[in-house]
Amino acid sequence: MSRPNPAPSASTPWWREGFMWLVLGGPAVVVVAGVATVVIATRGADTLLPTRPVQLERSAAPAMQGRNHAVTPLPAPAAAR
Repeated sequence: MSRPNPAPSASTPWWREGFMWLVLGGPAVVVVAGVATVVIATRGADTLLPTRPVQLERSAAPAMQGRNHAVTPLPAPAAAR
């Protein structure tokens, strides 16, 4: 049993087709999101850190010395020499 061909529908302009908006809308949203990402990244960029090392403040020196002393290796026992 064969079905008869439906009557050809009237042609509508491309902007009135829902599927065409889906085809063009997806990539358009991606482009807008990419431009927004670039704008956010350039306007909110962090400042560069100075290249020379910063001297320790005097108040932090005892804590730094204690931390460094805690990780120093123990001297070798005399019998192992």
